[in-house]
Amino acid sequence: MKFRLLLAVVLCFALGAKVIAQRVTLTGSDLSAWRSPTGQWQVMGDVFTDPSNEKMLCTKPGTGVIVNGPEGRTSNLLSKAEFGDVKAHIEFMVSKDSNSGVYFMGRYEIQVFDSWQKQSEYPGIECGGIYQRWDESRNTKGFEGHSPRVNASKAPGQWQTFDVIFRAPRFDNEGRKVSNARFEKVMHNGIVVHKDVELTGPTRASTYNSEKVTGPLILQGDHGPAAYRNIRIEPTGPNPFFAMDTATKDAKHQTAKEQVEMVKELGYAGMGCTAGTGLREMAEELDKNSLRLFTVYLGINIDSDQPKYGPELKETIEVLRGRNAMLWLFVLSKKLKPSDPAGDTRAVEILREIADMAAEANVRLALYPHTGFWVERVEDAVRVVKQVNRKNTGVTFNLCHWLMVDGEKNAESLIKLAIPHLFVVTINGADNDGKDWKTLIQTLDRGTFEMRGFLKTLRDSGYKGPIGFQGYGIGGDAYNNLKRTMNTWLELNK
Repeated sequence: MKFRLLLAVVLCFALGAKVIAQRVTLTGSDLSAWRSPTGQWQVMGDVFTDPSNEKMLCTKPGTGVIVNGPEGRTSNLLSKAEFGDVKAHIEFMVSKDSNSGVYFMGRYEIQVFDSWQKQSEYPGIECGGIYQRWDESRNTKGFEGHSPRVNASKAPGQWQTFDVIFRAPRFDNEGRKVSNARFEKVMHNGIVVHKDVELTGPTRASTYNSEKVTGPLILQGDHGPAAYRNIRIEPTGPNPFFAMDTATKDAKHQTAKEQVEMVKELGYAGMGCTAGTGLREMAEELDKNSLRLFTVYLGINIDSDQPKYGPELKETIEVLRGRNAMLWLFVLSKKLKPSDPAGDTRAVEILREIADMAAEANVRLALYPHTGFWVERVEDAVRVVKQVNRKNTGVTFNLCHWLMVDGEKNAESLIKLAIPHLFVVTINGADNDGKDWKTLIQTLDRGTFEMRGFLKTLRDSGYKGPIGFQGYGIGGDAYNNLKRTMNTWLELNK
């Protein structure tokens, strides 16, 4: 099928919600960014611990700081603007033993709490915790609370920071939820305390019990003295965009350092890499530059007379530990033809073994359909993953391999089939009638394939995961290729 070219400047997602492009600052000289009534919230110049009562805050006149009133107990504060996917920077202060919270979309709380040198009472109560959900019908009413990896709290009366990447839930055109809300990354005082945490529904005491595509930011005001400043919300596109290492190496960019610095300069969210001796160095360079290692490409073999996988697999899992990354697995067989279900039993056995090893390190697997390999089509990957039946095992949609095998057929139905298991997508410029890699893998600004329509179909299906640029065989100047591709990506996301 061919996709209709969309002329709208702003991409609309499921149920018509629009992406807001500009950064929003919610603290300043007044409370005009917040809905009325604002209760006893006040705009002040600074706050500090009350010398006569460490459980209270004192204020100084001025602007830039919002405080929940002289008593430290008032109604919640709701932003006028509504948001979906965002990057957020929030600075806050609490007095001794005080409690507040920041609700993304008015539904999903990151806890603000005096956790200085305190033991946790239950998961999610801690400062930086993702607060628990609540169900009166359960024996254990509180559930799905997520403690921070470490207690990064400062003493009460000190300013602290959250830096958050949040992904909204997704819904299909009938309003059915197809993917959960997710905290992709939460940093507390510069320390990563959460990575890739899904929320199956609103947390306890949220303003809304239903889930939608956008919602206000809410500051909890009724649990004790709290102050906030420098709240900056940057609405983002739904999909982080990374560069595969097939596109990052040329005569001028040989080392991991050179490649990582290039992709950072050009605005990529990170890289997808190939397993091997240089992987750890690449991962460390990405860490230094606050970029993400998204995927690592390596293979398994399902023939009974061949090793299932090499020693690099376990080594790779260790490199990926704690990095919110995926094993990108292609599947080989010399005895079986591509797509032959006779290999399913053996493949499922091996993949379950790997999935269980990877789960211990919080690593996911994404099967990589590849022309000519046993897992050749998206349908093959979905068929096998369903049988593996492991939460950390999913599939990849590779545009170039799909075009090579299917010739631009059945995209919508394939995406619908894959979406419950879809972990990652790769794209590149391509020609609709391309027959070889030169025509099927180009920079994103080239080719006749209607990428805007493909991305809309993908996003309307509810996909909110990463998208990688495939640069295999393009050659030439890597910097120029990546720059042109990023410029096109930004244009497609206006």
